[in-house]
Formats: sequence, C-alpha cells, structure tokens
Amino acid sequence: MSWNDDWRRVRAVALKDLTAERRSKSGLNAVTFLGVLVLMLFGFALGPDTESLRDAAIGAIWLAILFSGVLAFNRSYQLELDGGALEPLLLYPGSRWSIFAGKLLANLAFVGLVELIVIPVAMVLFHVSVPAGWGAQLGVTLLGTIGFVTLGTFYAAMSSRSRSREVLLPLLLFPMMIPVLLGAVEASTSLMEGNVMRDAGAWIRMLLVYDVVFLAAALAVFEFVIEV
Repeated sequence: MSWNDDWRRVRAVALKDLTAERRSKSGLNAVTFLGVLVLMLFGFALGPDTESLRDAAIGAIWLAILFSGVLAFNRSYQLELDGGALEPLLLYPGSRWSIFAGKLLANLAFVGLVELIVIPVAMVLFHVSVPAGWGAQLGVTLLGTIGFVTLGTFYAAMSSRSRSREVLLPLLLFPMMIPVLLGAVEASTSLMEGNVMRDAGAWIRMLLVYDVVFLAAALAVFEFVIEV
C-alpha cells in the first residue's frame, strides 16, 4: 500500500464519521448542551461579580470543552462496534495508523464546531470581550485542542472494547490532560494580561512539544492498542 492509498483511507474514515454525525445530529446536540450547561453552572457558582467571572472564564471554557469532549470520544468507535465493522476495518489492507488519523481529523472537526458554539456563549456569560491578541489566543486554543483530541481519540481506542468504556475513558484521559489544560489556561491568561513574550511563549512551546510528542506516539502504537 502506498502513501496515497493510506491518505485516501484517512479521508474515507474521517468523512464517514462526519457524515454519520451530520445525519444523526444527536451527538452534537448532546455535547453542545453539556458544554453550555457546565458554563452556566460555573456562572451561577461564581455569582454576579463581573471581575470574578472574567478571571474564571478561561478555566471554565476549557473545563466545559473537556467534559463535553469526552462524550464525543466515547462515540468515536461506537458505530463500528455496534455494527460489527471494526474487525473488517482492521483487516482491510493498509496501515492502521490511517484509521487513527481519520478518527482524529473527524474528532478535531467535531470538537472545533463545539468550540465555535461554546466559546461565544462563555464570552457572553462571563462578560469577556474579544482580546486584542485574538490571533495568538486562537493559536493557543488550536494547540490545546489538538493535544486534547489526540489523547481523547487514542484513549477511546484503548477503552473501546471495554464494557465500562464510559467510565474507563475519563479515568485514562483526565490525568494525561493536566499538562494540556495547564498550558492552555496559563498561556491564554498570560496573553490576556499582555505578557506575550515572557510567560505565554514558554507555555505555548510546552503545548507544541506536547502535541508533537503524543501525536507521534499515538500514531506509532495505535496498531497495538486497537488489538487489545
């Protein structure tokens, strides 16, 4: 199998997942509702103090993305498992990393769409205006999302054959998400405070290294994980 064949397989897996989600819409509705609900709960807990709301906005956004994203990852391999299609997919000629890459692209698109809804809602609820360095903030969000989705897609494959995968996935994912959440929150906070070169740069570099390392590791070991 050539690289072109593998990349066609990546596109086919991603398009299949996105098409299934577009037709059902139930997953997007549930995930978005959970994300907005988490934001509202944080807003009620913090009270009417505008300054406190603004200070907690970034952390609340990432926690909402984290909790809602777990629902999306649990669905990553559900269609194949329910329809008995996972084994034929694994037996199909070609590199198995392409399955992971396709799932990863589909989950990135899905979580990105959720963020397009959740982040504006959070800005309204927490009284946050568009920051001056919004481009850098967008870059931090992208780096954090890539790390989050990479880990979520990988651990979803690891827990997919377990009957208690809904419980197992968060147990595996949340501890590994600590560096991503810490880096994304600290970098975004530093950018909002104007400390671009001093503090934000170090956190952004950490996120970039984390993403590259775990993406490469997930692609390398996916073949063995999916066999478990």
